[in-house]
Parts: sequence; C-alpha cells; structure tokens
Amino acid sequence: MKRIFFVEDDLSLIGGLSFALRKQGYEIDIARTSMEAESLWQNGIYDLVILDVSLPDGSGYDLCRKIRETSRVPVMFLTAADEETDIGMSKQQVVRFVRLEALNWCKTAVPIGVLLVTCLAWGLNAVLRYLVGGEFSEIPVFGVSAVGIFSGAVLGVLTVWIAAQSPAKRAARVSPIAAVSGNAADGKRKPHRAKARFSKVESSLGVSHAVSAKKNLFLMSGSFALSIILFLCFSVLVELLGCLLPTSLSAPNLTIASSDYSNTVNHTLVDTISGMEGVTHAYGRMYAENIPAAFDVDTEQTTADLISYDELQLGWLPDNDMLRKGSDLAKVYGDSGYVLAIWDQDVPLDVGDKIRLGSSEVEIAGMLKYSPFSNSGQTDGEIILISSEETFTRMTGVQDYAIIDIQVAKSASDQDVAAIRGLADGRYEFTDRRDEGDRSTYWAFSLFIYGFLAVIALITVLNIVNSISMSVSARMKQYGAMRAVGMDGRQLAGMIAAEAATYAFSGCIIGCAAGLPLSRLLYDKLITSHFPYHTWSLPVPALCIILLFVLGATVASVYAPSKRMRRMAITETINEL
Repeated sequence: MKRIFFVEDDLSLIGGLSFALRKQGYEIDIARTSMEAESLWQNGIYDLVILDVSLPDGSGYDLCRKIRETSRVPVMFLTAADEETDIGMSKQQVVRFVRLEALNWCKTAVPIGVLLVTCLAWGLNAVLRYLVGGEFSEIPVFGVSAVGIFSGAVLGVLTVWIAAQSPAKRAARVSPIAAVSGNAADGKRKPHRAKARFSKVESSLGVSHAVSAKKNLFLMSGSFALSIILFLCFSVLVELLGCLLPTSLSAPNLTIASSDYSNTVNHTLVDTISGMEGVTHAYGRMYAENIPAAFDVDTEQTTADLISYDELQLGWLPDNDMLRKGSDLAKVYGDSGYVLAIWDQDVPLDVGDKIRLGSSEVEIAGMLKYSPFSNSGQTDGEIILISSEETFTRMTGVQDYAIIDIQVAKSASDQDVAAIRGLADGRYEFTDRRDEGDRSTYWAFSLFIYGFLAVIALITVLNIVNSISMSVSARMKQYGAMRAVGMDGRQLAGMIAAEAATYAFSGCIIGCAAGLPLSRLLYDKLITSHFPYHTWSLPVPALCIILLFVLGATVASVYAPSKRMRRMAITETINEL
C-alpha cells in the first residue's frame, strides 16, 4: 500500500482529496501546520508528499526544503492561488536563482581563466626575455603572483554578480504563463513593422529585431564603439612611443669622430672598418657649415649648412619614412646639381627651389620631414642641405669625413669592438652607443598596448556572439514558425546576419564618429605640440583593421546560431506550435 503525506490547512480540500485517495487504496497521513508536518515526517516513511504552498505557520517551500535535506521522496505542490504571480517561485526567489546560476559559472570559469592567464603571462615573459631582450633579458619566465590571481578571481566574480542583476530583475518580471508558453515578448505591441520595400524580407526582419530592443542595441553598439575608440586612441600612444624612442635604420652602434667635427677622419677608414669582424655597415658624413648662400625665396638666412650622405644613407631615407610628399630622391644620387633640404616651420624652402652655394647652384629635389641631427627634429630656422658624397666633394673639394658611424651585429664581441676602438688610436673620439640602440622598451610597450587592444577586441567578439545566440534562443518559436511557413535555413541565417550587421554597423559609425576626433585631439596634444613635423592624418591602416574586425565579429556571431537554425526540424516545430 502506498503511503501519502498530505499537508493542507483547508478542511474542504482535506475532506474531498483524502476521501478520493483512500477510495483508491492509499494510506494518508494529514497535517494542517508546518510544525505538525515536521513531527509526522520524522515518525513516518512516505512514498509521496503533497504540500500546500501557504500554511498558517510557514511556507510549503520551506517545508519542502527541510524534507529534501533527508529524503528524495517525490513532492507535489497544491495551492488554491488563482493569480499568475502566485504560481511557482516568488520574484525574490527568481532573482536569487538567476544570481546563483550566474555565479555557478564562476566555479568553472574562474579556474579556467586563472590557468589561461597564467599561461599567457608565461608566454609574454618568454617573449620579453628571449625575443625583446635588453633590460628584460633577466625577467623570470615562470612565476605566479598570488595577489594577482586572487584579485583577478575576485574581480571576475564581482563582474559576473553585477552583470546578473539586470537579467535577474527582468526574469522576475516575466509572467509564469508567458514563461511556460515561451512567448514572453509576444504580448508587447511592436512600434512599427519591418519594411521590406528596399531589401529582402529576412534582412528587414533582422534589422527590425535589432532596433526594436533599444537597450540591447545600445549595449551591443556600445561594445563595438568602445573597442574602436580605444583602438584609435591607443594607436596614437604607439606613434608617440615611436617619436620618443625612434627606430631608424641608420642608428649607429659605434661612432668615430674628429674632436671638433672637422673633416679630418681619413675616408679610407670606412673601407677598413667595413671589412672587420662583426661589422655590418660603416658610413661617413662630411660637414660644411655657414656656406654663403642666396635663395629664390624670401628668407633672412644668408648661409646654409651642407652635409654629405653616401648611397646607403640616402637609400635608408624612404625606408625610415623621412621624405615628404613630392620628393624625388633619385635626382640626388651621384654627382648632380640636386640636394635635399630639411623641412622646418621657420624655413620657407620647398621642392623645386634653387639655391646658390658659393659658386655653384643646386636645386632642391626633396624635403625631409624632420632633422635627424637634433633631438627635437627641428632646425631652429637654420637651413640644412644634404647632398651625395660626389656632389659635396665637387662643391667643397673635401673628401675626408667628420664622423663615421658603425653598425655591428648582435653577435659582435667586446674584442671586435676593441679592435675598432684601436683604429681611433687617440687621434679621433670613439663612442660606444650599443646601449642607446636598445629597443626593448619600445617593443615591450608596443606589446602591452596591442595586447590590451587584443583582449578588448576578444571580449567584444565574445559579447556579440553570446548576445546573438541568446537573442536567437529567445525567439526560437518565432524562427520555428517561420520555418513552418516556408522560410529556408539560408533566409533565417540572413535574418540573423542582418541583426548582427546592424549592431556592428551602428557601433562602427558611433566609434569612428567619436574616435577620430578624439584621436586627432590626442595627436595634437601629445605629438604635434612637441614634434611639429608630425601632423595628424586620417589613419587609413587603422580604419582598415577596424573594418576587418567588424566583419570578422559579425561572421563569428552568425555562424553558430545559423547552424542551429538549419538543423531545426520543421515537423518538430509544427508539433510544438
């Protein structure tokens, strides 16, 4: 015989239900209060428990919780409530349930996140130590920061808890009937219909889905826009770093110079040094200062400085992006009548201007963006011209150098450097600049900036993928109905793609509209104000990267939901409807 434990305070229900159950052969124990029920439960063994939700001294839910502590007996709830909101969980219970469900993911996500971040940190340490080198050559590869792991875990849990607040409150407002039917939003009147006059029906429906949920549209577009703004602004910081720590192909490791920078260093020394062990390049420069000059343009200057470049140094100019637009470097090579001039805001010279230097006349074939001979990149109003070695010797009669710059291989030993130093032999000044050429700080900072941007971009992509997936899940019956009336999988995929593209396009417009002016403002304040030869221009490469990112995020967010739509069986959909 089956034993049933019946907890109910309504005498009419007790009488009718107990009569019907006993007539069917069941043995019934009845309790009318929580206290009485707890006493009977401890003294009996039952096959089924029927509980009233509302009891005089407590709740049937609380009594069920106590029963579950010691037994897995089936429990059936019985209530006389006639309102939808009285059925099932209370709003507070729904909020707590959603919060706990979200936090439950942290049990898996936090350990995985800690493991991934630790491995990533080890990888970055290895890159800094073995690839960047320099001041990072002694950094430990494998290390664990307990404070960092704890802080990251706490931050992750707090983020999840905060993110769960809005969905929890929204879930608590859903009607139980609507939740069971799966059409929580069907009762809301749409503010407008999807217009398919200028596009396909599926595209119009996708756009309509995106714009109908204003809050979701704001959050999704904002994610894209924030990533774009950060990318444009951080790109300015990378360029600022390049100005502060310039990377030049002509940067020397060693220097041999005359004591007064006169042209007294034997020019044959360059060939001697070029053939030595560990040397990759050796090149010299000749100087002629305060040459009497006459200009076609109106300027107060009456003299000019002339500096020689060999073919190697001239060839590095376009590689270092030092030539202004309109320059023709080919004219400068060999014994020609052409020179390069250094641009300065106080120098009115430009390409095509002619200058008379002593008894010779030269024409400007190109302009350098800034001066490679000063830390500020400016000439302070002085006119500095650069010519080939052949042109310099013809005009001045000088062929010895004032300075010789030397680049050595990373494998060059101290003995190799000592041999080069020995060539100075006390006649010239020798300077070891190998430490000045250390680019480790530049690469480390660049790695940090672009790594940060990569993390932001990844978060944005994961966010839109998750949001699109949840949006599809919420409208599963709607999509199923569309399949039932004739829409194929490709059309449904097009509708999802249109929804994702709407988020991406709006975020791209907002991000560029806000990011480009902010990028220009930062550029003017941080770079142009200190390095006038650098002026802001439309960051075309950055915009191309942004476009590729937006397209990639859209495709990634559409793939999984579209695959699920194509697998949806029409017969199952019709049966559910």
